[in-house]
Amino acid sequence: MQAGRTLDHMKNATDHKGRTTEVRAAIAAEREELADLFDELKAGQWDEPSLCAGWRVREVVAHMSMGFRLSLPATIGELVKARGNLHRMTDRVARRDVAARTTTELAAFLRDNAHHPWTPPVGGYTSALGHDVVHGLDVTVALGLDRRVPEDRLRILLDAVRPSGLKFFGADISGVRLCAEDLDWSYGSGSPLYGTAQDLLLVTFGRRLPAGRLRGEPAGRFTAR
Repeated sequence: MQAGRTLDHMKNATDHKGRTTEVRAAIAAEREELADLFDELKAGQWDEPSLCAGWRVREVVAHMSMGFRLSLPATIGELVKARGNLHRMTDRVARRDVAARTTTELAAFLRDNAHHPWTPPVGGYTSALGHDVVHGLDVTVALGLDRRVPEDRLRILLDAVRPSGLKFFGADISGVRLCAEDLDWSYGSGSPLYGTAQDLLLVTFGRRLPAGRLRGEPAGRFTAR
């Protein structure tokens, strides 16, 4: 019995290490690809609104590298200045960085830190991948760019959708079943909401999408007015 438990533990540890390696490789690839994409944006596109309410493309891109550039003490200091309000803190830092950095520098921060081990406070490397993928979509979907997130990255994130995450991001999908049209994936129960897997991922992160991207009776609930 003891030998069996030891073997199971070793297998679980090996599986976890392999999973971590897979997710970190996906993070690095996503950051490098997005940096290349951001380098190609026209000057006017940087000032277009993103899917993040109140942020232009440039604020989103600046925010994406905040975790690489702020030490833990500096982050805590910024949070104290914002009286503990995380949203206020990230907004202030993004706007400050936009004023101090060129768009070339903002894109380079992602490329230069493709393998940086930063993770959000909760969720580990999967949450770090979600941070990169979703903010990338905040830009590309808002600008109407036809970038498709690779399936392997989407599946990592879609498999991690949980009620706690939906609540954290303010995504109310009560009475709705999310049904991907391009992947074998669905989540929830109720009236079907159809869209691409990456658009439905945005829904789980509380985003409202441009008109025409979602289908089904609940589509209006998740469409920007």
